[in-house]
Amino acid sequence: MTDDAVQALLRRFYALQGERLEAYRLFEEGHRAYLRGAPHYDFPRYRQLVHEVTVAFGGISREVLQLQRRLRQEHGRPELAQHLARVQEREQEKLQLTARLQLARQRAQEQPGVAAHEQEVRELKHRLIKTMEAISEILQDLKYDSEEAE
Repeated sequence: MTDDAVQALLRRFYALQGERLEAYRLFEEGHRAYLRGAPHYDFPRYRQLVHEVTVAFGGISREVLQLQRRLRQEHGRPELAQHLARVQEREQEKLQLTARLQLARQRAQEQPGVAAHEQEVRELKHRLIKTMEAISEILQDLKYDSEEAE
């Protein structure tokens, strides 16, 4: 019974990761639309999008923290809880990098040909890719460790 409960918690975690991916997709889509509006940016609409994404990520994070606690305290699976904690840290980093990249893209668009802006965009994209790779690795470790216990 405990294994089924643990698997149910992990299924919920993966569903939350799916919700996170969808929120990122909407965030990126909204930012592209915002940039297309240059030079007459619709900042109120973009600010609303940022607010909605922030609320969504906050809710997802709170639920993941509850899943961590339950895995650790109720089911005695600290190693699985640790994977969730590591994903949370990397997801926080990913969100910060995404926001910084959006600002850098806007600067690069507003001042074309400025090498420093183009370099910043490249560096942030690289860091974002590395963070996403780290998340994938942690998810692989989680999958392996959770299957090992079945």
